Amino acid sequence: MFEIVLLSPKIPQNVGAIGRLCVCAGASLSVVAPTPIDFSDKRLRRAGLDYWRYLDFCLWDSLDAFLARNPIGDRDYFFTTKTNRPYFDAPFKAGDRLWFGSEDAGLPEALWRAHSSRALTIPMKPDFRSLNLANAASIVLYEGIRQNYSAFQT
Repeated sequence: MFEIVLLSPKIPQNVGAIGRLCVCAGASLSVVAPTPIDFSDKRLRRAGLDYWRYLDFCLWDSLDAFLARNPIGDRDYFFTTKTNRPYFDAPFKAGDRLWFGSEDAGLPEALWRAHSSRALTIPMKPDFRSLNLANAASIVLYEGIRQNYSAFQT
């Protein structure tokens, strides 16, 4: 129904938890390198439990390789703390791609600014930097499911 795209994630437990989330929500997961994560890492597998074998997953060598096969279109949404448009204002539809950046740097500014009309944020108190990556992906993915619940049930 949806695809989560992670650009250069760094923490195996986050990717494992997001993988498990995707399985349970019927979403696919693309991880775009560079990433220091070893996908046989037991921390990643532990966070994803035995769900990992059911995951629709692709590891891409680079952003260029990903974009060559998956051009950015009007159904791509980019999540950043540097915009004021809340995620719940977006009209999510089946097939949307939900982009998240690395835990330490977020999405490259040039990427989300090039598509600023689809740059979204999760509102939070101003004194704090960001949410955990797996939590952020969960919030947004389930908003997409909420908006498309009848399609999700099939």
